[in-house]
Amino acid sequence: MTPAIAKAILVIGAVSWFIIRWPHQRRSWKTKTRLDQRSTREKVLLTCSFTGLGIIPFFYVISGRPRFADYTFQPILAYLGAAVFVASLWLFYRVHRELGRNWSDSLEVREQHALVTDGLYRYVRHPMYSAFFMWAVAQALLLPNWIAGLSGLVGFGTLFLFRVGKEEEMMLNSFGDEYRAYMKRTARLIPGIY
Repeated sequence: MTPAIAKAILVIGAVSWFIIRWPHQRRSWKTKTRLDQRSTREKVLLTCSFTGLGIIPFFYVISGRPRFADYTFQPILAYLGAAVFVASLWLFYRVHRELGRNWSDSLEVREQHALVTDGLYRYVRHPMYSAFFMWAVAQALLLPNWIAGLSGLVGFGTLFLFRVGKEEEMMLNSFGDEYRAYMKRTARLIPGIY
């Protein structure tokens, strides 16, 4: 494994992520919503995530900057990062398939929204966020740069921190006791842990 291959893996993974999401995104735009909480705050959080998982690492991949934040490339970390990225892509694909028309990239509830509690959702309430965190960890392992490598964890972590409570509040308002019971038997991100 070389730094160039590690960068290529990150780019291929990001493109694969987009390819997986695109048909679901198109369908999402055509599905009517019953509740839309897309606000300026939400747009800022999405921008933070995109900056950390997209703009900063892409800039590093094409320019090698900021060089002052580089550290010695460790092939074993890059191999681990590649494996984590593959796992995140698998999880991302599964989550989109399981959510179907209930998926949205923002805080929205569909007109005929159903609470999904089977498949991966039997264990965690937010496996999509789990997949994004895995991407961020893969990025940190693949890019030997303290800024570009960790920007995904910071960017997506910011979105998660300030969004997940709002999302769960929205689901409680939409599904009431059914969602409250679901919260009691599942973890947020990691089965049995958190």
